[in-house]
Amino acid sequence: MQSKAATVKEYLASLPDDRHAAIEAVRKVVNSNLNKGFEEGMSYGMIGWHVPHSVYPDGYHCNPEQPLPFAGLASQKQAMSLYLMCIYGDAKQRDAFVADWKKSGKKLDMGKSCIRFKKLDDLPLEVIGRAIKQISLKGYIAAYEATRPDGAKAAPKKRVAAPKKKEAPKKKAAAKKTRGSGSR
Repeated sequence: MQSKAATVKEYLASLPDDRHAAIEAVRKVVNSNLNKGFEEGMSYGMIGWHVPHSVYPDGYHCNPEQPLPFAGLASQKQAMSLYLMCIYGDAKQRDAFVADWKKSGKKLDMGKSCIRFKKLDDLPLEVIGRAIKQISLKGYIAAYEATRPDGAKAAPKKRVAAPKKKEAPKKKAAAKKTRGSGSR
């Protein structure tokens, strides 16, 4: 469920009290551990941290008009979610994050980059803080570019549909038979 809020302040004001407190606490952890160069704003209907176009003009390959996403935080219908794109494309970072989380003793409900939580107590905030802090702007851009299919920041290549398989020619007699059948 994407928010129509134009600013982080509007987004936070739109949340119910319990969610507002949890989202604000996670936001504080991210902001206090965020390295120089990343910016906070609204992106994809949620609070987002990104590499601004002034630093990385090519933007996000899926939508170059959007800045390169780093992390996101959202209140959704069933739960709240923290999106860590910063560990999504780097298996070593992701494995270290998961291992660090397990040491906390808290249950991890995670997809590829999305950590779902129902309440603030579900999160080891120090683990999230360390994951954010260890990724520099320059390192993140390099890791992102390394995951690109062409290994560079060039625009994605257009997909070309595979040629259709040619059907085996139908026997003319069978074709005439089906066309000619029917009562007159």
